[in-house]
Amino acid sequence: MDENQVSNEPKFKFPTEIIELPSKGLIYPADNPLSSGKIEMKYMTAREEDIITNQNYIQKGIVIDKLLQSLIVSKINYNDLVVGDKNALMIAARVLGYGKDYTFSYLGQEYTVDLTTVDNKEIDESLFTQGVNEFSYTLPHSGTEITFQLVTESLEKKIEAELRGLSKIKKDILPEMSTRMKYLILSVDGDTDKTTIREFVDNALLARDAKALRDYIVEIQPDIKFVFDRETLTGEIEETEIPITANFFFPN
Repeated sequence: MDENQVSNEPKFKFPTEIIELPSKGLIYPADNPLSSGKIEMKYMTAREEDIITNQNYIQKGIVIDKLLQSLIVSKINYNDLVVGDKNALMIAARVLGYGKDYTFSYLGQEYTVDLTTVDNKEIDESLFTQGVNEFSYTLPHSGTEITFQLVTESLEKKIEAELRGLSKIKKDILPEMSTRMKYLILSVDGDTDKTTIREFVDNALLARDAKALRDYIVEIQPDIKFVFDRETLTGEIEETEIPITANFFFPN
């Protein structure tokens, strides 16, 4: 079995929960189990606590991936997950492991958020074609027509691998933004040639168009609304992103 094929069938049956994915399964082909828009996860045990304290996993930056792969009961390929769905699973893992209350400090003040109240972001389903991870966008300043894809776990690994390689060559500036664009963009004015796309990103993609594209991706991509209501110094209520601290998986 592929190491990324998740299929946990323990001898002892642990309680599980069904997690609703922010993507509703729309991004995945019909023959992919993720197209159901749901994933079954089990509650954390001592085994998972061993994972989240594994210093080797922590140093490699893979501790969350190892944790989620251990908790997922559904038979899926972990590499197929889009980032927003993975984020939802991370929140679920915290709730199933240590409960719903997450306490953190923000600007010197302590807050407690009920993680079960964190909602999936509303998505415009009309923009999605079942099983097709490709979207159209017209760059607002150059007028160039492009198509792009949302980041999956598999794509993220490819990007990180190229960046690791570039870091050995480019000691001064690591081109992370442009490298990501080269993987996200699938076509330029109908041309799907990878060389054309890379040349476009390096020589013709305006910074303001790149920012507009990043903003549009954030707008349409499935994800969670990981925010809390905070009272500002002026007394106004402002939605603020919930910070992920060491306390997230180590509440005690």
